[in-house]
Formats: sequence, structure tokens, C-alpha cells
Amino acid sequence: MPDAPLILLGLVIFTALAFDFINGFHDTANAIATCISTRALSIRSAILMAAGLNFLGAFVSTNVATTIGKGIVDPGNVTQIVVLSALAGAIFWDLLTWHYGIPASSSHAIIGGLIGAVVAARGFHPLQWGGISKILIAIVLSPVMGTLFAFLMMLAVYWVFRNHHPSPLNRSFRKLQVFSAAFMAFSHGSNDAQKSMGVISLALVSYGAVPVFHIPVWVIASCATAMALGTAMGGWRIIKTVGSDFVELQPVHGFCAETSSSAVILTATAMGVPISTTHVITSAILGVGLSQGRKKVNWKVGIRIVWAWVLTIPASAAAGYFAFRILSPFLVKL
Repeated sequence: MPDAPLILLGLVIFTALAFDFINGFHDTANAIATCISTRALSIRSAILMAAGLNFLGAFVSTNVATTIGKGIVDPGNVTQIVVLSALAGAIFWDLLTWHYGIPASSSHAIIGGLIGAVVAARGFHPLQWGGISKILIAIVLSPVMGTLFAFLMMLAVYWVFRNHHPSPLNRSFRKLQVFSAAFMAFSHGSNDAQKSMGVISLALVSYGAVPVFHIPVWVIASCATAMALGTAMGGWRIIKTVGSDFVELQPVHGFCAETSSSAVILTATAMGVPISTTHVITSAILGVGLSQGRKKVNWKVGIRIVWAWVLTIPASAAAGYFAFRILSPFLVKL
């Protein structure tokens, strides 16, 4: 089949956009769970706002996409089958954790899937350990910063408004939370939509469609659209876990969690670090919960979330590894 490589490239691009779509509905809770649980916005309004701002956020930069495409593996050692296997591993983990309502990281799933697929195809030598180390450090630091910023912000709010009655205060913060939720949705798009951009660009380099690694405009627009559509579908299981099961939230808590999360995510985006927006918003919710005392946190749900954080990269790497072993005998014949 003379056009087989092109068919395989098309399959990779389709799968990458499918991953972005799944990422969107898997991570809808990141932007809107808190404002829905506090009734700052209706479900319909929250989802439409999140989808639109996810789309706009994807156009902020391509720093994260470049890290995904060049900072994890050497692009010269990546084939279309490797990219497809990485996406298959990431999608498997995303759907599994979505089914159980666990807010795991789509970002770390694609990173793990890419590592596993490359190891299956080429061994360990193509891995860029400098870039992987930067990501692993961010895995540890970003939830810590999310928790700390939200905790300190809540303490500051408590101190500034210590003489105010809670009811009018919450009414005011319910209005402010619309802006903080919008800020969160924009920042989510700025970081998460770039993961598939990097993967598609890797496939384009492998095919020879682009001579050197860069992110074409049509790739940015396609990934932004896929994520926005996925966000519009809504991941209700995870919204419930993040928005109400973990910590009981009032508008002031939602405002502090979303604002502190957005600051952490946009900082990482500017630095080109592919962090988990799921980890950041969940840890920020933990921070606002801890500001009210340890008993305000549902630690059983918290333990489930932490286990998902710990397992995501190794589990998706294993899925990517086995996906390559399963797919390569069939696809190599193309």
C-alpha cells in the first residue's frame, strides 16, 4: 500500500484528537466542579463557559507542547506506531479512572503512555531524562504549591473579613467565583490542550511532513476544538468527586481554590512544564478544606485520589508498552 504511511498518520491524528476530547470531558471538573457545587453557576452556564475558555486558553503558547514533543523522548526515535500506542495507553487509563470517578491526570497519562511505548519500541536510550526529571519534580511541587497557596489565601480571607457575617460574604464570593472559574477554565486550556499538540507534531516529524519540530497553527486549532467539545460533554462522575465528596465547599472556598490553582497552572504553562491541572485543583480544594480543620476533609476520597496520582504514570506507561506490543505486529504490515 503506497499510501499506508499517510493512512497511519491520519489514524494517529484522529486518535490524538480523540484523546483531547476525552481529556476535555475527563477534566471538566477541574474548571467547574467548585462553582457548580456552590451554585455560583448553573450546570449549563458553567459548561459552556468552560468549553469556550478552554478553547481560547489553548492559543496562549506552545511551550508545553514543545516539552511533550521534544523533552520526553528524542523525536528521531519516534514512529507513528509508537505515538499511536502512547495514545492508546493514555486513553485506556483516562477511561478507566473516569469510570470510577477518580480525578487522575490526563497529562501524566500521555507522558506515561509515551514513555512506555518508546521503551517497548527502542529501549530506554531515546528517553530525555532531563525533561522527564523536570516533569517529575513538577508532579511533586505543583500539588504542594496548590495546597499551600489555597490554604494561605483562605487564611488571608478569614483575617480580612473576620468581622463580616458569613451569609452576605458568601453572596459576594458567589459572584466573584464566576470570574475565578473562568480564570481556571482558561488556564486549564492553556496547559492541557497542548499535550496532544506535542504528540501530533511528533507524528508529523516522524512522517516527514515537517522538517523540524514545531507546532503548526492547524494543530493548535484542532486540539483546542477537540478539548472544548469534550469539556462541553461534561465528566459528571468526577465533578461529583471533586465538587462535593472530597470537601464541602462554600463560594469563598471555591473562589480561593480556583484562583490559587489558576496562578500555579499559568506559571507552569509560561515555563513550558506539563503539569496536571487535576492535581493542582484537587490539592487546592484540600488546602481550603484544611484551613477549616482536618475533619472537613473526606480522607477516604483523598486516599483514592492520591493512589491515582501515584499510579498514573507507571500504569499508563505499562498500557503504552503493551499497546505497542499488541498493535505493532498488525500495523507494521501497512
